[in-house]
Amino acid sequence: MDISALMLSRIQFAFTVSFHIIFPAFTVGLAAWLAFLQARAMISGEPVYDRLFDFWLKIFAVAFGLGVVSGIVMAFQFGTNWSELARRTGPIQGPLLGYESFTAFALEASFFGVLMFGRRRVPRWFYLFACLMVCLGTSLSSFWILVNNSWMQYPTGFALRPDGVFVPTDWWAILFNGVVWVRFPHMVLAAYVTTSFCVAATGAWSMLRGRDRVEARAMVRMGLGLAAVLVPLQLFFGHLTGDYVVRHQPSKIAAIEGHWESRAPAGEILFAWPDEAQETNHFVIALPAPVGSLIDDGTLTGKVIGIKDIPKADRPPVLIPFFAFRIMVGCGLLMLALAWGGMAFYATGRLERARWLQWAIFLSFPLGFVATLTGWFTAEVGRQPWTVYGQLRTADAATPFLTSPQVATSLAVFGAVYALIFAAGTVYIYRMLRAGILPTPAHAGSAANPKRPLAVPGDSPGTPGATPTGTPAE
Repeated sequence: MDISALMLSRIQFAFTVSFHIIFPAFTVGLAAWLAFLQARAMISGEPVYDRLFDFWLKIFAVAFGLGVVSGIVMAFQFGTNWSELARRTGPIQGPLLGYESFTAFALEASFFGVLMFGRRRVPRWFYLFACLMVCLGTSLSSFWILVNNSWMQYPTGFALRPDGVFVPTDWWAILFNGVVWVRFPHMVLAAYVTTSFCVAATGAWSMLRGRDRVEARAMVRMGLGLAAVLVPLQLFFGHLTGDYVVRHQPSKIAAIEGHWESRAPAGEILFAWPDEAQETNHFVIALPAPVGSLIDDGTLTGKVIGIKDIPKADRPPVLIPFFAFRIMVGCGLLMLALAWGGMAFYATGRLERARWLQWAIFLSFPLGFVATLTGWFTAEVGRQPWTVYGQLRTADAATPFLTSPQVATSLAVFGAVYALIFAAGTVYIYRMLRAGILPTPAHAGSAANPKRPLAVPGDSPGTPGATPTGTPAE
């Protein structure tokens, strides 16, 4: 494979996986949110939780469908663009992806239909069980993907055959190494935080529009309250993830931190513009030593590795992981400030009068998605030039006979199709959000058509019980 075809294949995979991760980052948390709402509705008997459940169930269904459609392409690329990766790591990655189908997909497929069509057909306890199973399925899907990716980041429990094929020798080491059990909760928490801010932002939007007041207050309270607890926990697991990078991926941590020279003790670069050609930084803003040493290994004298200590052939691109990491951390700190500040205003009864804060909460909905994407950019670009870190280079993992025109054509087709899917899905979700919340829960005798569970309220103005767009549903 020529260099340009390799780069185009990397861009294509980065594009498809970046598009796809937006939806699991939302639906993993949203599945848990739906299970929580259903449980609260059963325990408290308050109709507001049923109304919120009906509202978010439709959005979950659309986002879930978009995630499935965009994710299918990922597996095909292992055969089309990365056949050497599939051939050489298939004995390990094949079973891991198979386990995802046998567990996560089986649960989701079995109970998703109950979730969508069984609200008035099964007992409420069984409906809650279905919600929990879908939630478990989405989490299991994340687990198997994180096991697979963590093995590529830190390969363990394998032997390398003379023909270059990786064979498993210790599945326990593959499934239960410490890297997995740091990165898996980090990803699940990212999904929960993303959903929390989407819920809170929707509530703030309703407040700004002066509609669905009871539901709006509930969404802001629960969304920000959950985020206020989860964001600090997420930052903690982020630090643990950084610890494994320090120990096992020196080239990645060197790019993230942007130190060109190794130092002991070392400071911490907050901002700079890395110049890879000159091997130096411009416009540096940094904290003095030993802050960097304390962050990396918890000591006052710890050594922070410099990029120059990494052979040039083994260095990742510096700019992307350097800036992506800082954007991720910045989004996390901003979400922490909004969650704690918003809850303080809510507790003192000032939130509904502070329109500036409502606007801030409403505009915060992309933060979780941006943080998730930049976190993955840091992890994946920082791993280069390796596909399996330290064992298999990206250039050796690609399909050797692909040409640049072939990959450029598939990339253009993917771009066009994904843009169409994303635009249609986004417009439809926006219409559901704008239509507001049904005045009566579906299980309690709403006139919603069970044959059209995703119908936007107001699509059929003559339908009894439909809420016309723009009319408050209090």
